[in-house]
Amino acid sequence: MKFLKVMPLHGPNIWTYRPVLEAWVDIGALEDSPSNTIPGFYERLTSWLPALEEHRCGIGEKGGFLLRLREGTWPGHILEHVTIELQNLAGMQTGFGKARETSTRGVYKVVVRSRHATVSRACLDAARDLVMAAIEDRPFDVPSTVARLRDIADSYCLGPSTACIVDAASERKIPAIRLNEGNLVQLGYGARQHRIWTAETDQTSAISESISSDKDLTKSLLQACGVPVPEGRLVDSPEDAWDAAEEVGVPVVVKPRDGNHGRGVTTELMTREEVAAAYELALVEGSGVIVERFVRGNEHRLLVVDGRVVAAARGESASVVGDGRSTVTELIDQQINTDPRRGTNDADPLNVILLDDDPAVRFELQRQGFNADSVPASGQQVLIQRNGNVAFDVTDLVHPSIAAAASLAARIVGLDIAGVDLVVEDVSQPIAAQRGAIVEVNAGPGLLMHLKPADGTARPVGQAIVNSLFKSGESGRIPIVGITGTHGKSTVARMVARLLHLGGKYVGLTCCEGLYLDQRQVEKGDRASWSAAHKILLNRSVDAAVLVNSARSILSEGVAYDRCQVGVVTNIVGAEGLDKFYIHDTDQVYNVLRTQVDIVLPDGVAVLNASDPLVLKMAELCDGSVILFGLDPEIPAITEHRDQGGRAVFVRYGRLVMATGRDEVTLVEVAAIPLLSSGAPAFQIENVLAAVGAAWALGLTHELIRTGIETFKLD
Repeated sequence: MKFLKVMPLHGPNIWTYRPVLEAWVDIGALEDSPSNTIPGFYERLTSWLPALEEHRCGIGEKGGFLLRLREGTWPGHILEHVTIELQNLAGMQTGFGKARETSTRGVYKVVVRSRHATVSRACLDAARDLVMAAIEDRPFDVPSTVARLRDIADSYCLGPSTACIVDAASERKIPAIRLNEGNLVQLGYGARQHRIWTAETDQTSAISESISSDKDLTKSLLQACGVPVPEGRLVDSPEDAWDAAEEVGVPVVVKPRDGNHGRGVTTELMTREEVAAAYELALVEGSGVIVERFVRGNEHRLLVVDGRVVAAARGESASVVGDGRSTVTELIDQQINTDPRRGTNDADPLNVILLDDDPAVRFELQRQGFNADSVPASGQQVLIQRNGNVAFDVTDLVHPSIAAAASLAARIVGLDIAGVDLVVEDVSQPIAAQRGAIVEVNAGPGLLMHLKPADGTARPVGQAIVNSLFKSGESGRIPIVGITGTHGKSTVARMVARLLHLGGKYVGLTCCEGLYLDQRQVEKGDRASWSAAHKILLNRSVDAAVLVNSARSILSEGVAYDRCQVGVVTNIVGAEGLDKFYIHDTDQVYNVLRTQVDIVLPDGVAVLNASDPLVLKMAELCDGSVILFGLDPEIPAITEHRDQGGRAVFVRYGRLVMATGRDEVTLVEVAAIPLLSSGAPAFQIENVLAAVGAAWALGLTHELIRTGIETFKLD
């Protein structure tokens, strides 16, 4: 089984609306060996991947794929399903796949949904090895393969905090573009975009973030505004730390001036020795050390988004109970780390406790007279962690005074998204009555504790963040005009871009002649491609885009945007130059170019050539409305469309006419259009009609359209 070509299609394509990985697979002699002819193949494959039973395949029912296996199916189809299953086992859930024969015997196009091309390619390679091992009756180590693929997925896929925001944006139909291999993501297109980086946004002030990282400065600002904070100060030595402890009165807390995630924080310190040791722990984690009054109670994390508390979690201490035989290390592994909620990656709500990696835990044991190898007496309780484990949802219990204090704290620091750390004994009671205090305000707070709490209800924090960036009714979209066809694409695109420019838009344009920004050519050559359109959509200045998609780019890259306001198809003439994609006739070209109409928004418009039967056929695929264009108003399709109240653009008696149903508006004399000087070929007239239809679909006025086409010239 040989891969002839593997292509990531980054956007909508001939297979689906979503990015996919497409592999051209030559199965060679296996074309003569369907699955039901290979002894033991079914048993080996299903024992290695029992979840294949869930694959519905063509019959749409559980077990559908296994039925195909028993009846006999070919390795290309099997490769598709095994790749899907390995992606699922790696934690990258998907269910979409296709396997189709090409015109060359034994060569198949195998397509699977891909959330990250590198991960999908690793799963595809592993799937080939697994299928061949099952065919050839060789051993295959499925567990180690899945573990390796899971590691790859963890390295490349979005973290849970970022993913929840992207998912929430997707629910609101807001497009997302990943900007790097990390968690930097653009939501929306062009001038209407916002950027997020985990739980930080482009509305998160750098000054506010700097303030929040300086715990002493944060505390002084909060205190000045009446927010309850623990008394304390910066210290510069163990001796000074003890002096500060005596000033505020023990017990005290010692923590880094600019630490995070609770690292280096030690609580309820009573003696000079404890304070001195805690000072050294804190100094390692930050640029300075703070000593402050110990506030009795539980640690809480309140998530504030756009001035409102949207989630709250409580921390709990962790202890073990001796049995008279086991060491502290063994007791931790037996009684704490066996909790299925604990793990070592971002998806686990609680962390495993490893003494070698946690000096704070070792210090806590030392305070009680223990070390890792100590054997506590039977029934003796040993405290392992005083603070941390903030993963128990208490959102519904938060008292209004506590919510108000947290909201005020975030506002004082200036953060649009803040993790406010609070210590109180009972979060459902007023903060003042229990001498509670806000101890930290953090930028870029972790969201996992609210998404996947160890106990309680998961909170829609991603939705809250998206709603703070995009108000109700906003989609983050700019007007996009997508244009495809065999001929005339660039002429139509440049004319539409010119009309939008006259309407006051900063227009990004890609076509076969180059990439243009605000009518200025910034790149020469053929730019009717995914990569060129991608640049336009990233540009914060662009508030309208006109993007040409050639058949070649749709086949090799996919479309750069998920949906468009206007989709134009000029014509379909032959399949020249597409044979290398196994595309040989106009019916196959139709399946490629229909992608442009498939992705028109429900409130958008498809602008279609009524003279081309294949283009006209696309009208039924459009989720929005349709504008037809043609040289003759008596074309049957135009007549029928107008009878139903539809819109059309055509030429009658040498005049360009725009019609809605039976109502007509004469726009301009054809002879007055410079592009259509005497002797202009019919296709050039159709290009003008297509451009007028697109401008009309965008809501441009008749006067502006008239002015634009009367002054448009090709250089």
